[in-house]
Amino acid sequence: MAHVAPYKVDLVKSLVQNFEASSVIGIVRIQGIPAPQFQAMRRKLHGKARIVVAKNNLLRIALREAAAKKSGLDKLMDVIDGQTAVVTSSLNPFRLFREMEGTKTKAPARGGEIAPEDLWVHEGETPFKPGPIVGELQKAGIPAAIERGKVVIKKDKLLVKTGDRIPRDVAQVLARLEIFPLIVGLDLRGAYEAGTVFGRDVLAIDDVKVRTDLTLADARAMALAMSLSYPARRTIRPLLSKAYRHAIALAVESGFPTRESVKLLLAKAQAQALAIAARAPEAVDEATRAKLGGGPSRGGAPKEEPKKEEKKDEKPPEEDVAAGLGSLFGS
Repeated sequence: MAHVAPYKVDLVKSLVQNFEASSVIGIVRIQGIPAPQFQAMRRKLHGKARIVVAKNNLLRIALREAAAKKSGLDKLMDVIDGQTAVVTSSLNPFRLFREMEGTKTKAPARGGEIAPEDLWVHEGETPFKPGPIVGELQKAGIPAAIERGKVVIKKDKLLVKTGDRIPRDVAQVLARLEIFPLIVGLDLRGAYEAGTVFGRDVLAIDDVKVRTDLTLADARAMALAMSLSYPARRTIRPLLSKAYRHAIALAVESGFPTRESVKLLLAKAQAQALAIAARAPEAVDEATRAKLGGGPSRGGAPKEEPKKEEKKDEKPPEEDVAAGLGSLFGS
């Protein structure tokens, strides 16, 4: 039997105990993160998540052993790839993913990395004074020159295409130009909770889109319920108001007098009478002619009686809507 270093046995035992005591376990890729930045990320997550770095084979052994008590935990082994660490937390997997994404920052290339996007330098002045920097820029393929005592880039230049490796000399120039093409941070590849492993494709949801979709779904559900006259706690008041308005409109249209519709019927009758009178103003009395705006034919305007101030119609409270509907139909 091969000898196993005691520290490895202790580390696996510690990992298993940590897994069994944690509600959420995740595998984080830490490839390419400089040590100082990694320590800063750890401090930022203090109190929210615990990160332990271990060799991949030790992580697999610990996951397999802990899976005896946490069914399905060993499925996390499928997302172990490259330089990884394990994170344990009480945060749910989606909140944990957002915390991990919040650690990501731009970083300079050192040479040899894969370009995540097209890397350009653009025409214009640089902050450099004339000197050897011009040769360095030109060596990296950048059309640089000295004009009016300043180092300038003559035209836009594509240095590295997406997916190509960044040459070391280009990486050095990009860093001097403060162009940081890389994004480094804790990359949560998968997380386990209550028997389920959530992959990155599931965890990487767009919060804004989800909220927008939920708002849209709520509005459409409300519109459908109103269209179907489906009674529920949220729809009953709008449905009663809608029924009241339709009942009033029907009573006015059919000339059916009730306490609620009589004022509207009288106003409608007056408007129709004035419309008829306007067609034959000579056949109406002076008072009606005055209302039409034509004035008296002779003898001066009749003395108008002071108008009594009418109370404005108030919208019936929602509690009285049902009663109003009953009076419209004689119930």
